[in-house]
Formats: sequence, structure tokens, C-alpha cells
Amino acid sequence: MTEAAAAVAAPRVVVADDQHLVRSGFRMILGAAGIPVVAEAADGAAAVEATLQHRPDVVLMDIRMPDMDGLEATRRILAAPATCDCRIIILTTFDLDQYVYAALTAGASGFLLKDVSPEQLVSAVRTVQGGDALLAPSITRRLVERFAPRAAGSAQVHADLSDLTPRELEVLRLLARGLSNAELAAELNLSEATVKTHVARILAKLQLRDRVQAVVLAYETGLAGPGGHDS
Repeated sequence: MTEAAAAVAAPRVVVADDQHLVRSGFRMILGAAGIPVVAEAADGAAAVEATLQHRPDVVLMDIRMPDMDGLEATRRILAAPATCDCRIIILTTFDLDQYVYAALTAGASGFLLKDVSPEQLVSAVRTVQGGDALLAPSITRRLVERFAPRAAGSAQVHADLSDLTPRELEVLRLLARGLSNAELAAELNLSEATVKTHVARILAKLQLRDRVQAVVLAYETGLAGPGGHDS
């Protein structure tokens, strides 16, 4: 394996959680998969400091921590030029949590339940490190359906969907349902390469970070979900 391939295969991770047992467990699981945990943090302030110091590829971020919560830590990390490209996965005990929705709109690349399996944890870290967003379709869809209507009036991203072509609007609607590139390709009878091009253009036109923000925006604008045009 080349050095470049090895670097891609081994994302560097910071684990932020106020429970020592959770941090230790995640470190052990990731280490067994050849993924180094470069630092641990027990609160949001320490997570920001560790991320600025070590500049990891991925941060596993708990939300409910003392002093500074994971939501504020996420905002600060992604607002700092040195760490704005870091990918943040939100950790939560509950599959429907208003703070998780707020974290997604702040720029987090997805979320995981804390009872995630070792295989799912490793896969999630590699997924977001590779530039994709972590979308658990059923949970993410329920999350944005529940909380997007409340937050739409104060949405952080204001986008003009008229910039999208009819095909791109169709792709965005399907993204909001949590479909993967392969599922999108099958649904639209397109190649995966073409689907990737459509998704990239949608993100560029709407100035979005990743697929998670695209899903959130689809619900906030009414393109998908209750009251929207998605069936």
C-alpha cells in the first residue's frame, strides 16, 4: 500500500464524550481497525482545544457535556480556519434529539447512536473521512421531519432553489429520503458517476458542505417532507 493510500485508510480521530467508558471503548474499537485516536476530551472546550492542536480528520462529538456542550464545540471547530475541514460525527443516546438537528445545521457530517456496533462505528469514521456524509436514512428523515418546521424560520442557510435544474431538484428530493448514490442511480436509471456529478453540482450551487446539509435544506425549504412536494 502506498503512503497516500495508507493515509486515506487511517483517518485520525478525536473522541469527545464526558463518559470515560465511552471514550475508552471507542478508542479500543477504532484502534483495532487501525484508526488512531489522537486525543480524548471530556467536555466541549477540551474538544475544541484538542481539535485545534491535533487537527484530526474526524471528531466523534457527544452533545451533552459539562461547561461547553458538543453543539457549541462543533460551531467553534468548524468556524476555525485551521479545522474547518474537519468532519464531525455527533454521538447521541437518543435517535430523536433536537440538539442533533441543531448540530447538523451547524455543519456536522452526521450522527450515530452510542449503542452503535463496532463495525458501524468504523464504517462511519471512514465514510465521513472520505468526504461523504453519514446518513442513517430512517433516523435522519424522522429527525428533520420533526425539527425542520420549527427551525425553518431561523435557517442558517438561505438558498435559491431556482438555480437547480429539474433533474437536480429531483435528485435533491430523493436525497432527502436518505437514498444512497446507488439507490439514486437505480431510481433515476442513471449511472452512479452521473449521480455523483448531480450531487456535487447541487452542493456547489447551494453552497452546502455535504449531503446532510442538503437533506436539512430540502426540508427547511419545503421541497421535501410535510407540506412540501415530496410524496
